[in-house]
Amino acid sequence: MTTALPPGTGDPVDPAKAKPFPSAARYEQALDEIRAAAAAYYAGSDVRMDDDAYDALLARAIATEAAHPAWKPADTPTEAVGAGVAPGTEIPHSTPMLGLDNVFDTESLRKWAARLERVLDHPVTAYTVEPKLDGLAVAARYSRGRLTLVLTRGTGTMGEDVTTRAILAKGLPAKLSSPRTIEVRGEVFMTDEDFRTANELRTGHGEPAFAHPRSAAAGTLRAIDRAYSAPLSFVAYAVQGLADDGTHSKAMAELEKLGVATTSGCKPALKVCRGTEEIEAAVAEIRDLRGSLGFGVDGAVIKADRPEDRDAAGASTKAPRWGVAVKFPADTRSTRLLSIDVQVGRTGVITPVATLEPVFIDGVKVVSATLHNFDDLERRNVRVGDTVFVRRAGDVIPEITGAKLDERPKDAQPFTPPEVCPDCGSEIDRSQIRWRCTGGRACGARKILAHYATREAMDIEGLGGKIIDLLVAEGLVADPADLYDLDVPRLAALDGLGEISGGKLVAAIAGTKKRPLSSLLTGLGIRMAGRAVSRRLARHFGSMDALLAATPEQLQEVEGVGRERAETIAGELAELAGVIAKLEARGLTMTEPDATPPPAAATVLPLRKPDGSPMRVVVTGAVPGLKNRDEGNQAVERLGGTASGSVSAKTDLVVVGEGSGSKADKAAELGVRILPADRFADLLAAHDGGDDTRAAQILAS
Repeated sequence: MTTALPPGTGDPVDPAKAKPFPSAARYEQALDEIRAAAAAYYAGSDVRMDDDAYDALLARAIATEAAHPAWKPADTPTEAVGAGVAPGTEIPHSTPMLGLDNVFDTESLRKWAARLERVLDHPVTAYTVEPKLDGLAVAARYSRGRLTLVLTRGTGTMGEDVTTRAILAKGLPAKLSSPRTIEVRGEVFMTDEDFRTANELRTGHGEPAFAHPRSAAAGTLRAIDRAYSAPLSFVAYAVQGLADDGTHSKAMAELEKLGVATTSGCKPALKVCRGTEEIEAAVAEIRDLRGSLGFGVDGAVIKADRPEDRDAAGASTKAPRWGVAVKFPADTRSTRLLSIDVQVGRTGVITPVATLEPVFIDGVKVVSATLHNFDDLERRNVRVGDTVFVRRAGDVIPEITGAKLDERPKDAQPFTPPEVCPDCGSEIDRSQIRWRCTGGRACGARKILAHYATREAMDIEGLGGKIIDLLVAEGLVADPADLYDLDVPRLAALDGLGEISGGKLVAAIAGTKKRPLSSLLTGLGIRMAGRAVSRRLARHFGSMDALLAATPEQLQEVEGVGRERAETIAGELAELAGVIAKLEARGLTMTEPDATPPPAAATVLPLRKPDGSPMRVVVTGAVPGLKNRDEGNQAVERLGGTASGSVSAKTDLVVVGEGSGSKADKAAELGVRILPADRFADLLAAHDGGDDTRAAQILAS
């Protein structure tokens, strides 16, 4: 008997049934939305849209490119795996980390299996079915049994070095039970128990609780100088470097013996299936156990088990043809809508938010949900008092999908949107889908100042919400620049501060003047330019003056900045010009120390090849004057090169210092040029001193 896959509520759009966009402009807008959503997802800091909406938008973009190939840009996100990595820590993957194509129902799964067998020209005798964990994909490299490097998926070809935190994850041992040289790929995630412990640690250190296990895992993996270590877990789903003739199921079992947690040891464990009926039954089992596993699962993964089948099937630029993911629909529950409130964000965006009678979804207590915008609220036709359907969009952000109209109270009234901004009384700009207070940033002064002070931005210790409220209420501060005019006498006169606290706060504020341009841009809260984009902007342009002078077309030269985002950023910068001028007058840093050199100067940098392309450089061991590997990688980029974490035949230069290990041996074995660390330090000093002629001589000697 065949076990059907779940139909679910709000199933994603099947790409085969998607309709092209009607115009090039709408298609380009969709690409910007896809890029922004992907960047937020992979950064782990935010979720701009749920999985179903993202998949539907992506499917329509793919359909549009098929119908209108002339519209397709070279950097289309439909062919990208991830959304970039943190600047300064990019390291190439040994082989690309591809994603998986998705299917959403039994019919699509069977079509995928039939298509695979046509490609192979013979039946597939064995498939594997394993749970798809809701975490962050990483690649972990072991050399002679020791864990040496862990990279995020990043762009698919380049990843971010997160070894320091990832090495703490349960299931990812620092040392294998056998001295093998392999690369393991899998998911770093938080179990429900990890998540509870992480929130106890976080709130115990005076920080707000994590919102969701996946975002908590993402933040923990990238955390720097955090006072506590939140727990993480790891499960592998692939390995490179074991016996080439082994099946995927045997490889996972072998990896378990080496001490690495794998999908073979999960509950439900990896299953070997023969034919689509067994596959469907295994997928249904994972779906049925989903809520009781103790960790997040958003689907099931099906793969051809035999290596010869995988080799013959090959891969596209985005995904292998021998594997597919069955996406599960979001868990939807019903509860009562108690009220609809209106919130004003720090940039003036006005959003309706629902307060709900508490309901548990996937083990998480939900008491409020997004209603997106006022047009969406009207379209979903929900009213206070309704019994509404709620799901965790992308298993993260709760959202209302509709109401049980047959249970609607007779006295329920449609929601009346505000006529003026509920925070400041200014008029509302209704010209776009997202309504905005015309008071703009002046309306959201408290939120802007609170964001400016966060650790991710200017990191002003002691500037909390209560003090900000007091400063704004007393008329002492209206924008971030006003913070630098505060002095101890004025602060000491405020209720609850005093001279000692006031002095500490003044010192903390003054200390931020040395922070780089990227921190300042993050603190200014520019729309569509979060932390990652702010860092890219700062590195690309190098100075605030260059950034302010940039046209929207020039802004689009920055990775991840499309047309809509570029226009928004340009408009935001123009609006902030007055505040920026005040900040500059108060002595804040308006440059980025490790900015990417402009193209015109690229060919004169020491670590550039004659054709202007960057040399691939590996730094191993200690370098005089540099604290750690990150600073070594940043130095390589400052000199015009590309930092790499592994030595191969494609490596151009290996910098070897005290404490270097097998990388130096491998460089010698491959005949790759080796530069002593002290000579590299001299090279860096010559370049930083403006003497690139001397730098070139050092490199040539």
